[in-house]
Amino acid sequence: MASMLISGCSHFNDGRQAKTTFAEANDLFHQGSYPASLEKYSGIIDKYPAMADRALFEMGIIYAHPKNDQKDYQKSLECFQKLIKDYPESVYRQNSEMMMFNIRNVALKDQTIAAQKMQIETLQHEVQGKENEIVTLQKQIEAFEKNIEALEKKFFAYAIQKGSVDRILIEKNARRLMLISQGEVLKSYNIALGGNPIGPKERQGDNKTPEGTYVIDGRNKDSRFHLSLHISYPNERDKNRAKELGVSPGGDIMIHGVKNGFSWVGDAHTAVDWTKGCIAVTDEEIEEISKLAPNGTIVEIRP
Repeated sequence: MASMLISGCSHFNDGRQAKTTFAEANDLFHQGSYPASLEKYSGIIDKYPAMADRALFEMGIIYAHPKNDQKDYQKSLECFQKLIKDYPESVYRQNSEMMMFNIRNVALKDQTIAAQKMQIETLQHEVQGKENEIVTLQKQIEAFEKNIEALEKKFFAYAIQKGSVDRILIEKNARRLMLISQGEVLKSYNIALGGNPIGPKERQGDNKTPEGTYVIDGRNKDSRFHLSLHISYPNERDKNRAKELGVSPGGDIMIHGVKNGFSWVGDAHTAVDWTKGCIAVTDEEIEEISKLAPNGTIVEIRP
């Protein structure tokens, strides 16, 4: 969230005073003066209406910030909703939609955690006589989890050493990516697709994820989405189809992580198809996939 707030005023060229005001609001945020920062942003909306969408976006983040003792999820949602409604063409629209989705999830989780805490307190009274047994079981679970983690690390270390992944299979309908070696699935991942996921990609800007057989032909460690593996779309079939339609087939199709600054979303990002046609996994997962799938790895994308 902080990375979003310190995005510079280079996006705005409406005067030095506006830049100064945004900088003052950001400074107040970093000092932990959240009410004062919110008041400053509110003043920006009145004084610089052309920049109101950014001010609303950053106010929404402050209202939901974990360190804000007076955080208010409802007010945060209202900021993002107003941005989407009043500024449909804003560059902050897509991020606002993602923030609304995650804030609702966080609020629901907070309610669930509160209910679970009450259940735990009730159970603690019921099992006071079995505290030693519970501690023993907890230690056994922790040891079991450590063993699983150690085995996974050994497995992936072996896979990396042997270069065992020879194919990546992506099943769009199942929202699943699988690493395959000699016909056997080594590991599978939940994925998010383009915002218009049904059917193969036909043209630039249709937000569709391609269907067909490709290869990984490059990678970008400085990606805006943590790390990305470039897929060799379009192939000849894609080019011919686009030519018949009289359109550009588009390109820049990747397997990548979550947008920089949003890694905390984790696997919750797969609840919606949010990419422009790429295949998205978590940041930790793209790092695994990148280690196991060198350039030249076949990528098959099925409906």
